Amino acid sequence: MGVPAISCRNPLHELGLDFERGRATSKAGTVGDAEHMGVDRDGLGAECDVENDVRGFAADTRKRFERFARWRHRAAVFGDQLIILWDDFVQTVLKSVIRGYLMGCAAGFAVAIMADRIPFLARGLLPFGNLVSALPIVGIAPIMVMWFGFDWQSKAAVVVVMTFFPMLINTLAGLDASERIQLDLMRSYGAGYWRTLFMLRLPNALPFIFNALKINSTLSLIGAIVAEFFGTPIVGMGFRISTEVARMDLGVVWATIVVAALTGSLVYGGLALIERSVTAWHPSYRRR
Repeated sequence: MGVPAISCRNPLHELGLDFERGRATSKAGTVGDAEHMGVDRDGLGAECDVENDVRGFAADTRKRFERFARWRHRAAVFGDQLIILWDDFVQTVLKSVIRGYLMGCAAGFAVAIMADRIPFLARGLLPFGNLVSALPIVGIAPIMVMWFGFDWQSKAAVVVVMTFFPMLINTLAGLDASERIQLDLMRSYGAGYWRTLFMLRLPNALPFIFNALKINSTLSLIGAIVAEFFGTPIVGMGFRISTEVARMDLGVVWATIVVAALTGSLVYGGLALIERSVTAWHPSYRRR
């Protein structure tokens, strides 16, 4: 928005005088000629000072308006980027990661209980689990995208594959952590398999289960973001990183990375706090 120019009437201009470079040169003579004609030099100087002050004020006002417009534009851009980051967070974390994380951990835990009940199932699953754990994400993600489509279902499937076997292996290791004397004591009380499982073996396995939950909290986020590189709607943290890197907009890339890092750290810290409150009685904490 422009500021209208303010002019000051200068009598010397009517006489053809010029004050552009700090000296008065007349087309018809010198300033002495102007004084001879009855022009007051003090009055002319005061009027010129007023004119310069007004022009300076107008220039400062214009600069303030321009600065305000720049800041308003930056605030608008920042608000738009926050909306984009929130949409990416919803698509990646709330839709893909959480659903895949819950399904993968629950399935791994249930299969671990079955494998503990049926020993030959454990002997067959553990080598297969080690094989699947060694598969690269970049090899699994395109297959899941072709099977389940481009929406969150394919990313959740990748998360399920990545979180299933860590939970399975850690739960089986936790169930085997009970000492023989404890099992003999439960057997002497006449406790069966399920009673021993819920009253002795599962409580002793809680540190292993929480360890799997903490590991899967970061693996699931990494898996979902990498899977979005191979096919996704026009939203998602992985899609945002790949797109903005191609545009050389590293500010948005770093903002997405920071959001992902903070999300993983907060989830990991929350699980660690829950673990400490639930397993404070365990000998592994009493030794610390």
